[in-house]
Amino acid sequence: VEAAARGSSLTRTPSALHIVVVGFHHKKGCQVEFSYPPIIPAEGHDSSVLPDEWKYLPFLALPDGAHNFQEDTVYFHLPPLNGDMKCVYGVSCYRQIEAKALKVRQADVTRETVQKSVCVLSRVPLYGLLQAKLQLITHAYFEEKDFSQISILQELYDHMNGSLRGVALDGSQVYLGLSPRDLVLHFRHKVLILFKLILLEKKVLFYVSPVNRLVGALMTVLSLFPGMIEHGLADSSHYRPKSSVSEDLCVQGGSVSEEFVSVSVTDVTNATCELSGPDVTEEPASLTPVGDPAPGAADPHHLGPPSRSSPDSSEGDWETLDPGVLGGAHGEGGASGDGEPLEPFDPEPGPPITVQPQSTAGGQGLLTQGLVSGLEEDQYGMPLAVFTKGYLCLPYMALQQHHLLSDVTVRGFVAGATNILFRQQRHLSDAVVDVSRLPPVEEARIHIDDPELRRLLSLTTADLRFADYLVKHVTDNRDDVFLDGTGWEGGDEWIRAQFSLYVLSLLSSTLQQDNEKLLLEYGAPFVSAWRNTHNFRVWFTNKHPAMTEITAGHPFQGQYSVADVKLRFAHSVQNSERGKKIGNAMVTTSRSVVQTGKIVGQSVGGALTSAKSAMSSWFSTLAQPAVLPSPSTPEVPLDKE
Repeated sequence: VEAAARGSSLTRTPSALHIVVVGFHHKKGCQVEFSYPPIIPAEGHDSSVLPDEWKYLPFLALPDGAHNFQEDTVYFHLPPLNGDMKCVYGVSCYRQIEAKALKVRQADVTRETVQKSVCVLSRVPLYGLLQAKLQLITHAYFEEKDFSQISILQELYDHMNGSLRGVALDGSQVYLGLSPRDLVLHFRHKVLILFKLILLEKKVLFYVSPVNRLVGALMTVLSLFPGMIEHGLADSSHYRPKSSVSEDLCVQGGSVSEEFVSVSVTDVTNATCELSGPDVTEEPASLTPVGDPAPGAADPHHLGPPSRSSPDSSEGDWETLDPGVLGGAHGEGGASGDGEPLEPFDPEPGPPITVQPQSTAGGQGLLTQGLVSGLEEDQYGMPLAVFTKGYLCLPYMALQQHHLLSDVTVRGFVAGATNILFRQQRHLSDAVVDVSRLPPVEEARIHIDDPELRRLLSLTTADLRFADYLVKHVTDNRDDVFLDGTGWEGGDEWIRAQFSLYVLSLLSSTLQQDNEKLLLEYGAPFVSAWRNTHNFRVWFTNKHPAMTEITAGHPFQGQYSVADVKLRFAHSVQNSERGKKIGNAMVTTSRSVVQTGKIVGQSVGGALTSAKSAMSSWFSTLAQPAVLPSPSTPEVPLDKE
């Protein structure tokens, strides 16, 4: 009966909430010009009045610096208007047109160009599907050259609700336009570092322009987490905006206003314990299932505050060329967890390790409401409750939302920005991700100032094998434009399956007795810090029957070989500042040697040519017949001759 009632309520509730047109006014700035149905019914279609929760909508739909691009696409999240709603997913298509091309030019058009965005506010996270439909309608809307023709927008609203009714949130619909292949090509081994950063619930800021590259990279990273986009973002935008400038002054003066509240509708009773984050030193007894080891018993290490924060340091300091790092990020060069010495490498490496994702159809078919997380979970407990209890997911952040970076009630965030001010204030984020604009010419970079966090994210040998396995399969057949991305191995779904196996194997390893040796393959400092996160505690609280199908241990665990030493060295050179300096010096030296060789070769070649001509004339002289002396000529001694 409850399922039937829930299904009927979903049928009555439209998937598309509003179609909104946002324009730039030369005096008022960004403002809503049209909404259907009206956002506030009493105000009408053409009202620019917005609820306080959606006061940033115009600045999200019409992004900062949009005038530099002819068109762009934005994904953004809005907080719910009431307790019954969850995260509101927004997709906006921006375009600009010359004012002289308009058939009907309104009185408020005073500039040479007109900038507008058409956006859809939806209940379902179908970003790519909504974008594909919205781009066509936006193009047709601008081709009318008369923005008073709003009938096409009303038809768009009816069409979207008709086409989205009954659409299942499966991969083919949700992942449209999100390519993990491109992500692996741009970030290579660093994609696993991004994955671990979000598992640790850190403050991660993506930076690049235009916005479509920004939101595409950010949402593609989230698509690597099983079920995250489909069911894990429902509580990802629960924050309250500032309502006045005076509050900003209060916060700067040291007092925190009550308006700064960022909570989830699925808060549980132990909210204070969860918000304490890494400072917790003891696992609550209620979070330890009967018969399972306590999460904190394996390693007493906890994530501490940064020992230093230098703006000059970057992600390159994670890996160094020290012997200790070459031995492994988790003590691989010394002894195992049992105290037995490990051989540095196997002189005769065996066959390459290959991993096929296990079938998870049985566990993912049935979704239930999580008792603690409040999210719809499968039988494996996926998605993890990362974006809950004040951990925000904001694919695009407007400059007006800058205060959220320093809001004390925000546990963390995964956010995207195009304004340089976000990137300059790196102290407000744990990691700044510079998405490459011209891949593969320009390399994507991850800047982390905290040396302790860089140590936690150091990839183990098994992690490097996993990342290298992904990179090699993705880069295969790249030269063939017809076969690129068409096969299973190296394809988008294959990459997501590999990451699904990675996180499920990690979770399965935490359930085993005497699991210290298994967890070493993932990095003991990382696992110890991850045990203190909210998402692990929520997952560890409940039983997940399907986890018995998952084999514990790292998918790429095994004996070390010469290939591992080479892989570690290559990764250190490519990702450390010291290694990059050495690499640049080697490139510069090789160029100098080549240039010098050319110059020396020319001078030596000229000398050899002169010597060759002299030798040739001398041999030609010797080849001539000897002239015997005449009787009147004095005889020359033989030795002088």
